[in-house]
Amino acid sequence: MEFTMSIGAVTISPAVGQPERFSPLARDTARATGFVTAGNGNGNPASTTTLTPEALKLVDDLKARDTEVRQHEQAHLAAAGGLAISGATYTYQRGPNGVNYAIGGEVQIDTSPGATPQETIARAASIQAAASAPAEPSGADRAVAAAAQQMAAQARAELASQETDNTGGAAAATFERMARSYGADAGRPAAAPAVNVYA
Repeated sequence: MEFTMSIGAVTISPAVGQPERFSPLARDTARATGFVTAGNGNGNPASTTTLTPEALKLVDDLKARDTEVRQHEQAHLAAAGGLAISGATYTYQRGPNGVNYAIGGEVQIDTSPGATPQETIARAASIQAAASAPAEPSGADRAVAAAAQQMAAQARAELASQETDNTGGAAAATFERMARSYGADAGRPAAAPAVNVYA
């Protein structure tokens, strides 16, 4: 059975706002206020478009967020190694300049346990490293890391239980061998020593 979990920067930066698909009104407003079109005087727009200072600021914010999101997701991919099921996928917002900028993203990783407790512990460590790889892990990243830590703790408990079972069986076998070596009475406690005191 394969389990997957998404890790990545999926929060929307307050400076950037909601992505275009969530806010059609914002898209229409940006179109109405973000562009200043230079005309040639006879009602036909010129081929060049100039952005307002507010629109330029928004473009700068979107560019910064795009860089941050892409670095965040690449950190996940680099640390995930063979656990990565997919490359990074992004949520985009179109800027007033017509360019799409990544404002969120995720990487799908396989979070299923291993075939043995030892393998599960190793996988959990890799999952935790992948989730914690970015400089600033998101809330979703921290949740994945915590789940991996819990998976490792359960695997360690299972491993300890197996070792206890194995150790207990070995001790019983050793006791039986000793009893046969020293005779039938070897397994029974000896009578308490008696001390005779005469006055």
